[in-house]
Amino acid sequence: MDTEALLRVEPSELAVKLLERRIILKESLPGVIRNLEAAEDTLSPKVERMKKLFEDSNSKVAKFKEERDICQKSTGVLIPEVKEIRESLIKSGGMVSLDPKWKKKKLLEQIEEIENKIQTSALDHKSEGKLLDKRRALISENDKWVRDRKDSNPEMSVYLKKNRKMSELFKKADKSHTKMVEAVSKAQPLYQKLTETSGELKEVKSQLDRAKELLSQSDKAIAHWEKRLESGFGEIGFGFRDLLKAKKAVDGGGRSSFAKKSRKASKKEKSAGEEE
Repeated sequence: MDTEALLRVEPSELAVKLLERRIILKESLPGVIRNLEAAEDTLSPKVERMKKLFEDSNSKVAKFKEERDICQKSTGVLIPEVKEIRESLIKSGGMVSLDPKWKKKKLLEQIEEIENKIQTSALDHKSEGKLLDKRRALISENDKWVRDRKDSNPEMSVYLKKNRKMSELFKKADKSHTKMVEAVSKAQPLYQKLTETSGELKEVKSQLDRAKELLSQSDKAIAHWEKRLESGFGEIGFGFRDLLKAKKAVDGGGRSSFAKKSRKASKKEKSAGEEE
């Protein structure tokens, strides 16, 4: 319906249409509310289950991270001790048959350097994984060298013991890190699904609140338009202002509220242009 046609519609015709709409709305709202309440009843426990799963998954991530960090912190203390004992054995001649290739490689120094990078750098999972693989290979190589010299170097017992402990801690740290990464991978899709389902529940609750509000207002709205049809559209008492005031002003040569707004906006744009 265009503006001209709308202006030709009698107030009573509009009031009848509005009353009919309110009556239809009142009749349909209970069914809408029941459907929304059913949706809420379905989604609410689902969201709670997802929250629990996500919290459990996060707890696992935190647990494995803590285990990994404790092991790596302990190895950070052991590495300097193992290096110190090694240097002491070399100086005293207690480390016989020293492999020049092993000495040149400086396995412990390489392991320590990798550990420092892990502890001090902001690494993503891929970069950290590469460093852990490299550290794992160096530890394996160092373990082999230690085993090969166990029988021929009786004075290396303390060195061997600390080396073994260091290796065990690194392996435990690697195992915890792997479990942590797996837990993170499982948590990510859970978080996405939780976010989506929580959004659905929020929207359902919003619609339900609105539907209940409309239902609570229905009787009042129906009574309002019934009174208007009975008593007219002018001012007829408290809560019933003159609905034809603007129409009367326009009929008397005044501007409509739309025209006033348009004029005000035009003045504002003109003023802004002059300032520029």
